[in-house]
Amino acid sequence: MRRRIGVSALALTASLSAATPSFAQTSPVPDPTAGSGPVITVPPLEVTAKQMDRERSEIQPSLGATRYDFAASALQNIPLGDNASLNQVLLRAPGVVQDGFGQVHVRGDHGSLQYRLDGVQLPEGLSLFSQVLSPRFADSLSLITGALPAQYGLRTAGVVDINVKSGTTNPGGEASAMIGSYNWVQPALEYGGRSGAIDYFAVGQYVSNGIGIENPTGSALPLHDNTAQWYALTKVTGIVDENTRLSFIGGGASARYQIPNVPGQMPNFTVNGISNQNSSFLDQRQWEDTYFGIASLQKSYQNFNLQLSGFARYSDLSYQPDALGDLLYNGVAPWAKRTSFAVGAQADASWKIASNHTIRGGFLVQRERVTSFSQTNALPLVPDPSDPDAEFIPGEQTVGFTDGSELVGWTYSVYLQDEWKVTPTLTMNFGARFDAISAATTENQLSPRVNLVWEPDPKIALRAGYSRYFVPAPLNQVGFNSIAVRAGTTAATEVTRNDPVRAERSDYFDIGLTVKPVDGLTVGFSGFYKFAENYLDKGQFGAPVFQTAFNYAYAQVKGFEVFGNYDKGPWSAYANLAWSRVSSTNINSAQFNFEQADLDYIANHWIFADHDQSWTGSAGAAYVFNHGSEWATRVSADMLFGSGLRTSVVTPNDTSLPAYATVNLSVAQKIPLPGSKGTTIRFDAINLTDLSYQLRDGTGVGVGAPQYGMRRAFFVTLSQKF
Repeated sequence: MRRRIGVSALALTASLSAATPSFAQTSPVPDPTAGSGPVITVPPLEVTAKQMDRERSEIQPSLGATRYDFAASALQNIPLGDNASLNQVLLRAPGVVQDGFGQVHVRGDHGSLQYRLDGVQLPEGLSLFSQVLSPRFADSLSLITGALPAQYGLRTAGVVDINVKSGTTNPGGEASAMIGSYNWVQPALEYGGRSGAIDYFAVGQYVSNGIGIENPTGSALPLHDNTAQWYALTKVTGIVDENTRLSFIGGGASARYQIPNVPGQMPNFTVNGISNQNSSFLDQRQWEDTYFGIASLQKSYQNFNLQLSGFARYSDLSYQPDALGDLLYNGVAPWAKRTSFAVGAQADASWKIASNHTIRGGFLVQRERVTSFSQTNALPLVPDPSDPDAEFIPGEQTVGFTDGSELVGWTYSVYLQDEWKVTPTLTMNFGARFDAISAATTENQLSPRVNLVWEPDPKIALRAGYSRYFVPAPLNQVGFNSIAVRAGTTAATEVTRNDPVRAERSDYFDIGLTVKPVDGLTVGFSGFYKFAENYLDKGQFGAPVFQTAFNYAYAQVKGFEVFGNYDKGPWSAYANLAWSRVSSTNINSAQFNFEQADLDYIANHWIFADHDQSWTGSAGAAYVFNHGSEWATRVSADMLFGSGLRTSVVTPNDTSLPAYATVNLSVAQKIPLPGSKGTTIRFDAINLTDLSYQLRDGTGVGVGAPQYGMRRAFFVTLSQKF
């Protein structure tokens, strides 16, 4: 069997996989109604389903990479448990940095995370504030980082791998409701089961609260920040025979946001004689919708495993300005909408051709169509009546213009690799992938990958890896609107240059060591270095509140992580600390989003990326009283630490914001009510010390607005199984 050695975060595991697992075969089951006739083979459906889950994981192992696994029990130790957002779960893994708008950064990359459901890569959507995928969907959840094997490409900062719940893993139903601070209401319902060869599972939740987006001020209560959201997912699988399975996953999310206000602001423009408006009463709103579907065929035959999938994802983002307020404060009021529809196919296969060689290969083909349309009001630039020779100044009468575009892009990927067990303790995984894109640019790259894992003892794993990466800009984040149509208005840009955003190309080196010195204790270390050309970054430039990609000509990313975990009996505890440094130079695409002075400085100097945070850490502990009993009480606490993201004082991104540390507390009590399958009441306290801490201050390269972390909040959840 494959040995798994790693670090846990309250049962969070970082695994270094080396060998190939073997699986038990389904045994014949005699038919009791057959008398003395021949024995009929009846594969136990539940056993078959679980065996095929294991075989699917064998198709796409994380050989040589660093893998942090969140089991279902670990998710319950995290503040809010199943009600937490996915980004809050990921923040408990080493090297994951918290940012505004619910974003996270992994190992020095702004985004570049890929999300997989049962091994299938989900196309990137348009949502910014929304967490489309919920921990409530996951039977288990993993974050894979480092020098990734060849099956992982296109988005390479990390892979969020979600094994979706099923009727086999989560039979029965559960209803829950959480209420708390900020008028928070979050009901949820899930149900799963099996009927013959058909396995089914469905889950949905609704969220309503008064802090949909991070507060732009340090106050305890934000202004104009209500949100209403729903999320849902359904999974249906059918066992055709003991070697064949069909499955379908469908889901969606819809969210409505108010853009929070900053009181006490002074308008920058005059519109139709109006030069004053209370900024507390601005009414800007944003809508985000996403729907996706995945259909898969999984087939196993002796030493060959295959999963073939088709997928589709539609998403849209709409922004509604404050018709007068946006003009008074920004000089431009856009009614904007952007849509994305992606469809494609993915196949992954493994073939154990010898006792010490396993060949893996696959492909991905995707087509995406992105449309953009805006109806914009702005102010004209007119001669200064007091000085005809001076620069033009904004007029008071509005002018309108429309702007729209369409972009279609294709992505093609293929990979092949060999897992070679050189000796009983040394495994080499080597191969390559080829990626090609045809969209705003046409580019391709052949990317070699190699990983070595040495396990001299079951308690020790040492790894080293190299990966060549090719990361295209997300098509739906490429700014392709017209610049010329804005000329002569307050919507015009200072810089008119707009070179196309190109794919990032990088060399990535990674080493790691994981040790289990005593039973229940795991400690480890990881170090990494990346040198990138056309390094991809993203910024939020004006309205709508949307990410736009751009390139730095060169970047260096380096860092390390140390982590430890103890998990035995009623106790579990973890701690990790990470350091990273992201340096970049020369913005060479989408230049119209920046001021000329910043472009000139960055062209001749290395600067910190805006998402660079030197030190990041988290720690936590949990204890279960009456462990294993129906009156079990779980008490957990954890802490998140950040040394501060970058801000600009004299030169771009030259200073970091103040460091912060937030403390959270959770208590969950099981209540064995008569006739109940399980009742739990839970209490959570977030930011227990009521720390006011700033994630962004509105300055920095590509930073659009200030954001503060959530102040102290209390929540109560009641859940009932049935």
